[in-house]
Amino acid sequence: MKDINFSAEKELAKDFLSNFPDSNGEPKYMRILQQVANRKFRAIEIDIEDLFSYAELDEEFCNRVQENTRRYIGIFADAIDELMPEPTEAFTDDDHDILMTQRSDDVPENMDGPDPHQKMPPEIKRYFEVYIRASSSGKSKPYAIREVKASHIGQLVRISGIVTRCSDVKPLMQVAVYTCEECGFEIYQEVTARVFMPLFECPSRRCITNRTKGNLILQLRASKFLKFQEAKIQELAEDVPKGHIPRTMTVHFRGELTRKVAPGDVVKLSGIFLPIPYTGFRAMRAGLVADTYLEAMSITHTKKKYEDYELIGDEEEQVARLAEDGNIYEKLARSLAPEIYGHEDIKKALLLLLVGAPHRKLKDGMKIRGDLHICLMGDPGVAKSQLLKHIINVAPRGVYTTGKGSSGVGLTAAVQKDPVTNEMVLEGGALVLADMGICAIDEFDKMDELDRTAIHEVMEQQTVSIAKAGITTSLNARTAVLAAANPAWGRYDLRRTPAENINLPPALLSRFDLLWLILDRADMDSDLEMARHVVYVHQNKESPALGFTPLEPSVIRAYISAVRRLSPSVPQELEEYIASAYSSIRQEEAKSNAPHSYTTVRTLLSILRISAAIARLRHSETVAQSDVDEALRLMHMSKFSLYSDDRQKSGLDPIGDIYSILRDESETTGKQDVSYAHALNLISRKGYSEAQLKQCLEEYANINVWQINPISFDIRFIDAI
Repeated sequence: MKDINFSAEKELAKDFLSNFPDSNGEPKYMRILQQVANRKFRAIEIDIEDLFSYAELDEEFCNRVQENTRRYIGIFADAIDELMPEPTEAFTDDDHDILMTQRSDDVPENMDGPDPHQKMPPEIKRYFEVYIRASSSGKSKPYAIREVKASHIGQLVRISGIVTRCSDVKPLMQVAVYTCEECGFEIYQEVTARVFMPLFECPSRRCITNRTKGNLILQLRASKFLKFQEAKIQELAEDVPKGHIPRTMTVHFRGELTRKVAPGDVVKLSGIFLPIPYTGFRAMRAGLVADTYLEAMSITHTKKKYEDYELIGDEEEQVARLAEDGNIYEKLARSLAPEIYGHEDIKKALLLLLVGAPHRKLKDGMKIRGDLHICLMGDPGVAKSQLLKHIINVAPRGVYTTGKGSSGVGLTAAVQKDPVTNEMVLEGGALVLADMGICAIDEFDKMDELDRTAIHEVMEQQTVSIAKAGITTSLNARTAVLAAANPAWGRYDLRRTPAENINLPPALLSRFDLLWLILDRADMDSDLEMARHVVYVHQNKESPALGFTPLEPSVIRAYISAVRRLSPSVPQELEEYIASAYSSIRQEEAKSNAPHSYTTVRTLLSILRISAAIARLRHSETVAQSDVDEALRLMHMSKFSLYSDDRQKSGLDPIGDIYSILRDESETTGKQDVSYAHALNLISRKGYSEAQLKQCLEEYANINVWQINPISFDIRFIDAI
C-alpha cells in the first residue's frame, strides 16, 4: 500500500513539474530542468504557492507537502530524475561526470546479486539539489523564533531574525563509497545524519559466500560530499517580549545556499524544522532531551547592502524623479524622523552619514576612510536616542548598542569554541557586525575608559586588531560610528568651559567629523511650536505636515544606494579655497582662550568627506564650491549654541554681527562691492540665516551705509567723505 501511495504521489509530482505554466503559458519547471541539464545552475526551487495554485493537484496533497516536506523533497527528486531532459548545449565534464561514466560501465559486472549495498543510490547520480520554498508573499507573516513549537516539527516554516554567527563551509558526506580489497566491488552507504558509523566488513554476496570478510577502504574521491554551513540566528528586538532575552536557533545551510549570509544580516528564512538527537556520551548526559534545527530551503535578505541593492520597476522612476528635484537635499533630510521637531541641520548631517564619501586607496597601499563619524552631545530630552534608532531603521545594516551595556570585547570580537569543529573561533562584536553599515552607540559618556579605547582604531583605521588565544588577525570594521552622549554633569553647565562640559578625551573628539552640541534652552516661541508639534503627533498617528509627503525609508535607501555608486573628486580650482578655509578655522581657534573643539588635519579631511557626500546627493562627479561652503556651514552650526552664547556675552546682536562680517570682508578684499551670494556664504558659515541677512541689509540701507541692487541684492558700500 505504501508503494502505491509513493508511486501515485510521484506521478502527481511529475504531472505538476511537466505542466505547471509560467506567465507566458510555457512549462515553468521544464525550462528550469533544461537549464540544470545544461549545467547552468544546480538548484531547483519549487514554490509552495505554485503547488496550491495548480488546479490539477488537490489541496490535501499540497498540505502533505507542507507538513512532511523532507519526504516530499525525495519524491520530487525521483520525479525530476525521470523527467530530466537531455542537454542541448555542450559543457565540460567535471570529476562527477567522469566517475559516473566509469561506474555505468562497471555495473553489469558489479551486480552479483540482490545486495542493497551494491545498488548505486540515486543520490550519487544527481548533480542537482531540490528545495521547496515557503510562500514569500506579504500575506503570511514569518514566525518569530519563539513561536516555532513542537507541533511544527517536520513542517515547512518561515522565520525572521538576525544572523549572529556563521561557521566555515565544510564538506558533509552524503554517500560514502568503499572498495573491497577481496572482491573489488564498490559498496555504497547513504548518510542521512550529521554522524555515521563507517562499514568495516564487505557485505557483498561474494565475500559472504567465501567467508572472507573483505576489508573495506573508504574512497573519498568517489564519495559524494555536499557543502555544509551552520549558522546561529537570533530573534529581532521587536519580537522579544519585555523582560525576556532573545532566543536563538541553529540553521543548517546545504549546497547552493551556503555563503549567502554573513553575521549581522537581517534575513527571512524558510526551512524544515527538524529534531537532531544527541549521540554517544552526549546522549547519555542529555537523557531524553533532543536539539532542534532548521534546514534552510530559501533565504531572503530584509535589508540589502547598498552594493547588492537592485532597483525594481517603480523604484527606478522614483530615484530618477528625485535626482531631478533641485531641493532633494532638504527633502531627504526632513524625511528622516519627521515626527521629531526641528533639528534640521542635525538631520542633514545624519543624511550625509548615510551617504558617506568614497573610500580612497593610495598607490602605496594607504587607505583614507570615507565613512563619517558623528557625535550628538546634548541635554536630556532632545531626542538623541530617537534619532539614533531611526537612522538604524533606515540604514541597510546597522547595530544599536548602549555604553553601559557594551564591553570592549562586545564591541570588537570575542574568542569562543566552535560547537561544530571544537576549534577556537572569533565571534564578531557590534563594530564587526556593522561592517559596511552604521554602529550607533547611545550613552557614549557612560562607557568605561578601557572599553572606549577599543573604538579608537575602528574610527580611523577601520579595522579591529585581535591577539587572543593564539589568534592574531585584523577584522574589517568599515563602519560609521554615530554616538550620543550627555555632558559631564548630566546637563550642560553654562558657567563652565566647553572643554569641562564635553567629558571626552581629545584623541576621541578629533576623530569625529561633526560634534553636535544640542542645548535645551528656554525660549517662549520655539517651546510653544514644539509643544504644538508633540501634541499633533500624539493626536494623529501620521507624521506632521512638512509641505510634502515624507519619503519612505525604502525609497531613501534606494536613492542612497544609487548615489553611493558615484565617486566625486575635488577640482584643482577649489584647492586654494579649501586650504584658506581650513587655515582660518585654525586661526579662530588659536584666538579663542578655551577652544570648543580640536581642529587638526582630520578636520580638513572631514571637510573633504562632507563635501563629497553633498556632491553625491546632487548626482555630481565633481565637488562644487557650494558643497564646500555647506560643509563649513555644518561644521560651524554644530557649535552654534556655544558661539551664540559667546555673542550674547560680547553684547553683539545678530544684525550688528552680520554688518561686522560684511564690513571686514570689504576691507580685506579692498572692494566696495560684495555679492549677495558671497555675503550669504559668509554669514551662513557663522550660523546666521538668510532672513537675518535681509533684515540687516534693509536696516543699514535705510541709514545710507550701503546701497542694495533691487534685482540681485548685491551690496555696495558708501564711503564716508
